[in-house]
Amino acid sequence: MTYNEFYSESISNPENFWKKQAQNIKWFSEPTKILSDNENGYPEWFADGELNACYLCLDKHIEDGFGDEIALIYDSPVTQQIKKFTYNEVKSEVAKLAGGLKSLGVEKGDTVIIYMPMISKAVFAMLACARIGAIHSVVFGGFAPTELATRIDDCKPKVIITASSGIEIDRLLAYKPFVDEAIELASHKPEHVIVFNRKLGARIPFKKYDVDYDALVYGSEEAACEIVKSTHPLYILYTSGTTGKPKGIVRDTGGYVTVLKNSMKQIYDVNPGEVFWAASDVGWVVGHSYIVYAPLLNRTATIVFEGKPVRTPDASTFWRVINEHKVNVMFTAPTAIRAIKKEDPNGDFIKQYDLSSLRLQFLAGERSDIASIDWYKTHINIPVIDHCWQTETGWPMLANMAGIELQPYKPGSAGKPVIGYNIKIFNESGEELGPNKEGFIVAKLPLPPGTLSGLWQNEQRFKESYLSQYPGYYFTGDGGYHDEDGNIWVTGRVDDVINVAGHRLSTSEMEEVVSQHPEVAECAVVGIEDTLKGQIPVGFAILKNNSDIEHFQLQHEIIQLVRNKIGAVAALKNIIVVDKLPKTRSGKTLRKLLRDIVDGKNYQIPSTIEDETSISHLIEVLEQYKIGSFK
Repeated sequence: MTYNEFYSESISNPENFWKKQAQNIKWFSEPTKILSDNENGYPEWFADGELNACYLCLDKHIEDGFGDEIALIYDSPVTQQIKKFTYNEVKSEVAKLAGGLKSLGVEKGDTVIIYMPMISKAVFAMLACARIGAIHSVVFGGFAPTELATRIDDCKPKVIITASSGIEIDRLLAYKPFVDEAIELASHKPEHVIVFNRKLGARIPFKKYDVDYDALVYGSEEAACEIVKSTHPLYILYTSGTTGKPKGIVRDTGGYVTVLKNSMKQIYDVNPGEVFWAASDVGWVVGHSYIVYAPLLNRTATIVFEGKPVRTPDASTFWRVINEHKVNVMFTAPTAIRAIKKEDPNGDFIKQYDLSSLRLQFLAGERSDIASIDWYKTHINIPVIDHCWQTETGWPMLANMAGIELQPYKPGSAGKPVIGYNIKIFNESGEELGPNKEGFIVAKLPLPPGTLSGLWQNEQRFKESYLSQYPGYYFTGDGGYHDEDGNIWVTGRVDDVINVAGHRLSTSEMEEVVSQHPEVAECAVVGIEDTLKGQIPVGFAILKNNSDIEHFQLQHEIIQLVRNKIGAVAALKNIIVVDKLPKTRSGKTLRKLLRDIVDGKNYQIPSTIEDETSISHLIEVLEQYKIGSFK
């Protein structure tokens, strides 16, 4: 089938379409109710089906005779360790850890928080929870105790699983003291903390509730897979909320495993027995979906990478991993490519490795600038596919579905709607807009399987956050437009559209232009308050290594670029050169934080920030440039 035929069927007859897709999963009890409404009137999929996600990731492949195939590759440049695990080996440890959890009183429906670095044990912990029907909530390793305490109080875990430490580029980060402090701060008190000692020298204060990971696994019997309903929550994953209280996205089991299994071939064009690398973290949705569940469901070896694209040890790290493990398809955030481009603008490291195994490169997590895509394609001549999705959706909403029909590359576009997503562009009044008219990106209900089934024990907030803006539609919070062929351009979060003297302008469109300057490695454009025009844009630029361009020349050239591409109405007149931008650990630039700092507003440094020194650096630079409230 062509993409258009495949997609049209998913929209015109969703029940029949997803019934066929669900047949690619082995159910303990096949669903007969394909699409129905839950008690709150929200659509749900495969309600009467029964299955187990861990069984599908491990046991089924062993039963099919693939137990000795490689399931997981742990590659850690920060500890200089590489270890490969077969399905048999993963299943043995996962089943024993699951048995250990049961011996500690964890039952089906209980919650477990996992607070670990990017090591194989983090994946084992997730699968062990899924094996016995416990609901895992992975909290990004290294989050501050206050943030961890908030999540403890919200999901009330019976057990926390942690490790002695994570490793930043230049230091150990002791996790156990963070966990102990979070438990002190929290009202809810978990019964046990399971601690995996990495034996790297981090301090591990002993508490009465502590349980040693190795001793628990060694002393436990293997637990069998619990049968759970399709609608049973597989996990809770917290995403930042505008109120300051994180939102616990709830993911079902049956719909999720159905779409993930099929997406590996349909979207990413990956076959069983191949190697897939999502260079993310299990603390984020990408890690849940495409480091852990999707590759293992598809019998595709997955890479757990503990490192950074640069400085572990240098900008060659990604190419070394691809070469060494014969990666076939890769997924990373655009910020990783920009970081590599900054350190190695001529691609000298790329030439040192055999990358012939790599046939597709996917980008997501933040808007991909055309300059970085072009740089990548210049040095590695394979398709580079930008695509778009959210923690809430759990899998791609917009993509070039490479396994169905690879579409022509349209610079800047995130692709076409993925099967099941009936995407529209609305104006503020809820009227659908035609081609090339920018508005709000929404998706008509029902959303396809695998998307959020709600917020953890907060139905009212779920409706207010996603369903109230346009009744009958899911509001993505993103702005964008589509062309005559159905390709969609995401212009950024709705609050990244600024109003300059009555003109609505996209800061992401300006970023696209700024990034095209040959001396710019990375940039951000935000709107700041202005007494005359309401808002004006300000650009922040990180220059490529060894750039010696004068600031006045850089600013003049960028202003001319923006005038030529967008027009004088853009009113971009200030370019600020910085060494680093405030970012989350997943690579998203903290634009709201940038705006608040420049405008002199009270700001809160989020727990997800990658490097807090980026704030002091930014303030120091703003004082030099005398911009905004720093005049």
